[in-house]
Amino acid sequence: MKLFLKPSLAILFAASVFTATSCSNDDDPTPNNEEELITTLKLTMVPQGGGTNVTASYRDIDGAGGVAPVITGPTLVPNKVYDVTVEILDESKNPVEDITAEVQEEGDEHQFFYVVSSGLNLAVAYNDMDANNRPVGIKTRMTTTGASSGNLQVVLKHQPGTKSATSTINTGETDVEVLFPVTIR
Repeated sequence: MKLFLKPSLAILFAASVFTATSCSNDDDPTPNNEEELITTLKLTMVPQGGGTNVTASYRDIDGAGGVAPVITGPTLVPNKVYDVTVEILDESKNPVEDITAEVQEEGDEHQFFYVVSSGLNLAVAYNDMDANNRPVGIKTRMTTTGASSGNLQVVLKHQPGTKSATSTINTGETDVEVLFPVTIR
């Protein structure tokens, strides 16, 4: 009887150790909001009261590194108000993936920042808000005054859990950053 009990206890012990370690949830993957590749950023500027629409664009089809991006800055009319809409694309996919709606849906985690260089007679105002009444920046209003030239820096920040009323261009991770040359004449 003693000989039979020892192997049975050993098997029971091994089975309990295996069961205790194999039921762990440590290996469960956590949901990951994978960042999209942004290859194209397009600003469409529609002048209030009529006039010709203006487009600014950034294209970097191969992503960071490799071939340099192609940036086309806008030429704007002095003393004009433009309603601006941003379009965000991943043109490395076929068909092209429009990321704009995703950024809008996740507006509480995203914000575009617009930085106007010194000497450029351009003002930017947000024209859309997230569910918490904080700016998103897919829609803006840009107002020009006198003739000038300079740069408009456009930065999309991903700010999950950190976007607040005091968020700045330094809050969160940068999804895309573009420096557009702007001429007002």
